[in-house]
Amino acid sequence: MESYWVAVLWAILPTIVVTLAFFYIFRSIVRMDRTERKVYARIEAEERAKRGMPSPASAPADR
Repeated sequence: MESYWVAVLWAILPTIVVTLAFFYIFRSIVRMDRTERKVYARIEAEERAKRGMPSPASAPADR
């Protein structure tokens, strides 16, 4: 009976490892994107302030 559970574990283990790897990679991509957007927004705000332009939130909408 013990060898049965070992076989079950070895059968499920690759699925668990791949799932964890996918989750970690996907989470990293989402975090990098979020961080990149924050940095880009900060840089854009600094450049707009240097040029004396209004922030995008206060700019009139063309729609």
